[in-house]
Amino acid sequence: MWIVFALLSAVFAALTSILAKVGIEGVNSNLATALRTVVVLIMAWGMVFLTDAQGGISSISRKSWVFLILSGLATGVSWLCYYKALQMGEVSKVVPIDKMSVVITLILAFVFLHEQFTVKSFIGTALLTAGTLVMVL
Repeated sequence: MWIVFALLSAVFAALTSILAKVGIEGVNSNLATALRTVVVLIMAWGMVFLTDAQGGISSISRKSWVFLILSGLATGVSWLCYYKALQMGEVSKVVPIDKMSVVITLILAFVFLHEQFTVKSFIGTALLTAGTLVMVL
């Protein structure tokens, strides 16, 4: 079932880029990011209450709080940079570079989480990097 959600994530991420490029025209990129974030915030908390998950807040460990906050900060910086790049550049060039996060994530997972980096992972990473360069140059 995870693959269905991963594919849906990719579809909605693609829509996000197209909708953002049209919506950001004539709008400050930081303001656009803030507006988008409010919508995401409302949707996320809506899902928490819809699924009755709010009771789990008290059981979140200190470590999880720290890393979730750091993840949120990283997301915020990523979104601010992404919207600025979208405002300044072409979607067809910004998005492939943004998706280099896949390559960076694989490397970071290997270094910090000690996840396995196989020959298949290396080939995939090299192909993703090469594909990005071909699309952007």
